[in-house]
Amino acid sequence: MQEHISIVVTSINRPNKALFNLAAGCEEHGYKFIVIGDVTSPPDFQIKGCDFYSLERQAQTTLKYAKHCPQRHYARKNIGYLLAIKNGAKIIVDTDDDNIPYETFWNLDLGQQIIQVSAVERKGWLNVYRYFSDANIWPRGFPLNKISDDVPPFETLSLRKLNCPIQQGLADKDPDVDAIYRLVFPLPQNFLKNRQVALKNDVWCPFNSQNTTWWKDAFPLLYLPAYCSFRMTDIWRSFVAQKIAWANNWTVVYHSPTVRQERNKHNLMKDFSEEVQGYLNNEKICEELYMLPIKAGEDNLTRNLEICYEKLVELGFIDKKELYLLELWIDDLKNVKEDRVTINRIE
Repeated sequence: MQEHISIVVTSINRPNKALFNLAAGCEEHGYKFIVIGDVTSPPDFQIKGCDFYSLERQAQTTLKYAKHCPQRHYARKNIGYLLAIKNGAKIIVDTDDDNIPYETFWNLDLGQQIIQVSAVERKGWLNVYRYFSDANIWPRGFPLNKISDDVPPFETLSLRKLNCPIQQGLADKDPDVDAIYRLVFPLPQNFLKNRQVALKNDVWCPFNSQNTTWWKDAFPLLYLPAYCSFRMTDIWRSFVAQKIAWANNWTVVYHSPTVRQERNKHNLMKDFSEEVQGYLNNEKICEELYMLPIKAGEDNLTRNLEICYEKLVELGFIDKKELYLLELWIDDLKNVKEDRVTINRIE
């Protein structure tokens, strides 16, 4: 059994192919599977092997954050992270209810935080999808004016032994790209297998919440902002996480797909409108984050989060109400960790 591994999803859908697959896999491998509902989630949601939290059940937890996070927002997934940590998770896998896992997805117990990996050390923006496809494709959140920039050839990258508590898996078929790509370029798209690439300090590339594995060290960086658009919440989280990761000598890894996405229905023009702020400002956001004076060390992680989000509020990209939510998240995070220590002592 691998109960120290939790998979967290938020969903407003009825049980579907992806959720059934995830639940069955978790049962088989002994992982915890937490699904966070929202206003329009079916009241009779039930899947064997799945721990479903309706809005009512979320409110009944001891989590202060659960009582104040806006409804109808993807950021309610933060509640799932806190519950996973409270349950003793040492690894949290962030995914969505339209991702079908490959068999390789279930090798989580074989995963390592410290790995030997090919690393990019050239500073600046880097379109990591270029290492996994010859197509003109880029990840959601990547600056449009940087899409076609050259990347160092994979064969020239040095192998490094790196501490990688955040590892982003790609997705086949309908990968995480922006609305412009979906409106203009063809899908499906599959990526190269059996490859992983690390981006060292000061190499920027967004990562998402669709197939990302987080080790315990980096759990505080899971925080998704609520007072911004659905299409930017995990992207801006990734920029904050990268800034703080670098201060701790942590490296973000991107690896070949372990899922394929059978995408839920989207209004692409609505997606586009919610992405415009990112198209126009992601470079500036990262420039501002880069300049922030943050400190290394586990004890400074949550203060670093506050510093980063205070800057995003100051710049006008996120509403100032976010800072209260973040305060609740940090308080809950501290409390669930203390609860876990108490449980371990009793056991």
